[in-house]
Order: sequence, then structure tokens, then C-alpha cells
Amino acid sequence: MTYETFCGGIFETNCYPVQAPEGWILFDAPDGACDWLDSRRLDLKLLLLTHGHIDHIQDVAKIKHRFNCPVACHPITAPMISDREFFRSFGFELEIEPVQPDFMIEETPSRNFLGLEMQVLEVPGHCPGSLCFFSRKDELLIGGDVLFAGGVGRWDLPGGDVDLLFAGIKKKLFPLGDNVTVLPGHGPPTKIGTERQTNPFLSGR
Repeated sequence: MTYETFCGGIFETNCYPVQAPEGWILFDAPDGACDWLDSRRLDLKLLLLTHGHIDHIQDVAKIKHRFNCPVACHPITAPMISDREFFRSFGFELEIEPVQPDFMIEETPSRNFLGLEMQVLEVPGHCPGSLCFFSRKDELLIGGDVLFAGGVGRWDLPGGDVDLLFAGIKKKLFPLGDNVTVLPGHGPPTKIGTERQTNPFLSGR
């Protein structure tokens, strides 16, 4: 699988353009992603969101307008990108340009995205409706803010649940295989085997 990495915004959020058989797919849309895609001359055909925290969705509207591409997310994520005032209701002085998702994604053993077959795993705990996208053929997991190199997604934001987060990692991600590469929402790539053996948040749980 051919993919690139862009890190944008004050939270240094990763996004990943992936070349599918029928065009480029972008996973997440941090601040600056739209201009970067332009600079790379990538003809984007689809935007998929791992979850709806603001650092992952700031450029959704710009990307949709610029590339006229569909946007897809979990049903729980939909109000986070379509309601301008969503984050203010939780006390955050944050606002986005609203976008209506074009279709919804939920957990499924296999789904075709522009000719790319991926398993979709729902792993909440960091954020309700959080999705991970897994290519078994490529042993590659686009994991959002679930599992990091030496860390896990924080669970103290609205909708966070530490028990759901750790249970999801152990029951859904670890069985994918130790050799699977994880492309996380923040920080460098890692391997599931490395995190299973050495991640300080997961040992003893």
C-alpha cells in the first residue's frame, strides 16, 4: 500500500493519504491538510474520519469544498462535524465550519473503499464512535487516537471511558497480529507486537 503522512495543527495531528485502486483516500483532516494536499498535487477522492475530535476534523470543510469529495464517518461522529456549536456545548471555545457527512461507517469485517478492502473496527474509550481501519493484506492499521507508540489515547475528555479503551485494544487490536504496523493519530508508527510487549499503559492490564 502506498501512503504518505502529514502532521498538522497545534496538536501535531497525523493524517494519511492512501492510494487506493480508484483514487486517493485521506484518513483524518487536521489543520493544514488541505493546503498540503494541494502542494502534493494529490487528487483526493474520499475523506474518512477515525473520530470527531477537533484536531482531526479542522480541515474537513476546506477539503470537501476544494476536492468535491465525499466525507464519511461513524454516526456518532456526524454531529461533531455538522454542528458548528458542538464543542461549545462541552465548554470548549472551539468552532468549526459544519459539514454533512455523505455516508456513514460502522464496524464491519470488510468494506470496499475505492477498491481498497479494509476491516473497520470500532474502538471507543478515547472518543465515542472511534474507528480503526485495517488492511489485512498490507498488515497496516490506521488507528486514530487509540494506540500510540508507548501510549494510548487519553480518556479524560467528554465521552471517554478507560475501561472501554483498554478492552478494545486488547480484544480487537492485539489479535490482528504482532507484525501489524499502526499508523497513529499522533507520533511515529509502531507495531502491535511492540506495544503488546512494552507499552507501559497496557502491561498488567
